[in-house]
Amino acid sequence: MMVAIAAEGEAHTALLAGDHDAACAAYGRAVEQYRASWELAPPKSYGRIVGLVKAGVLGGQAAAVATEVRDALRDDENADGSPVASYALAVAALIAGEDEDVVVRAARMEPRGEAFERTAAALKALALRDADAYTAALAAIEADFAGRSDHLTGVAIADTAVMLELLAAQRDMAVRPPSPLVPVAGPD
Repeated sequence: MMVAIAAEGEAHTALLAGDHDAACAAYGRAVEQYRASWELAPPKSYGRIVGLVKAGVLGGQAAAVATEVRDALRDDENADGSPVASYALAVAALIAGEDEDVVVRAARMEPRGEAFERTAAALKALALRDADAYTAALAAIEADFAGRSDHLTGVAIADTAVMLELLAAQRDMAVRPPSPLVPVAGPD
């Protein structure tokens, strides 16, 4: 898990520097390490799956990781009741274009609280193609990251917002907020 987080930090640093090729390569390494960590983890270690899907989207592997996440959690009897597993499944459903499932999964994220509520609101807004709600949710996510003194990878980046913006771009809903914490995660 720590190796995955370190690779993700390298990727974030490269992305912030505008080196998209290096960022994609490092996100790919993060995906591999999150996958390895998930395979060794005890049941309900869903944070690893969230890391995998987020790094996959940021690294240009959205479709592949969406399929992988859904396959990994399909027979997991605990996943439906988990807000963390629901996060990964909501992102996977959004990638797959299964908007009704996104709304259901987003509702299951909300009980986890603040950061999950904001992300759930953004995912639901994308699924419903509600641009105003998405813009508001994205602003709240960016503000949360901007207010943090510590970031999981040690790199000040709103990676959730960057991931959401990539997914929003697929629906012509990207906001592109003027924030150094939300860099464009791919060639313009």
